[in-house]
Amino acid sequence: MKKGIVLLGAAVMALNLTSCKNEQEEKAKVTVDHYSTYVDSVSTVASADVKANWEAIAARSEQQLAEAKAALANLKDKTAAEEKVTAAETKYNDWKTKVEAEVAAEKAAAMPAAGDRPTILRNAFFGEGKLGQDMNFNWVNKDNILSVYQNFTKTFYDNEKSYSREDFDKIKQMYEALDARKNTVEKEGLSTGDNLKIAAIKTKFGPVFKWERGTAKASENADAKK
Repeated sequence: MKKGIVLLGAAVMALNLTSCKNEQEEKAKVTVDHYSTYVDSVSTVASADVKANWEAIAARSEQQLAEAKAALANLKDKTAAEEKVTAAETKYNDWKTKVEAEVAAEKAAAMPAAGDRPTILRNAFFGEGKLGQDMNFNWVNKDNILSVYQNFTKTFYDNEKSYSREDFDKIKQMYEALDARKNTVEKEGLSTGDNLKIAAIKTKFGPVFKWERGTAKASENADAKK
């Protein structure tokens, strides 16, 4: 009787182990299929959507690939599954290379040319793409004008020794245009507190800018005479 119970117990354990292995294998197959399907799906997403969410897509793809490769260990016959994973990975990498090339090209196109110094200065003082050649400051209002002045002067102080005479002329032009916008913003509800802070910024900035601009001109004139 005891022997029969032992044999029955062993049979049940063997059945459970077999069932568990079968379950793991089925799960592994699903994981591999899921990765292959994911690659097929993501590679058809609209280009604009892909570029806008590229970091998340790339991270998710790497995770899916890692899971698929790990799942191979639970398969008895790995050959077909390995081929499927490899084919999907190759397809993804080819697509990834294309997407990254397009992203890089768009970033390069958005960057100002090396000789486009005015654009470089506008972006440095006001933020990427905020101010165009038309010097339109309509985006500056009573709520952000103080921070615009703060960022402008901080950028200048951080780099004041690196500007050329031509740079100083462009900076002066931008500063005067910002001041003109301030006159309008004052009539649109600029708070007294912010107005006083801007006045303090201007009081400090004016003499420093005048001195550095004069120094740059004198230095270039001296170099020209050599």
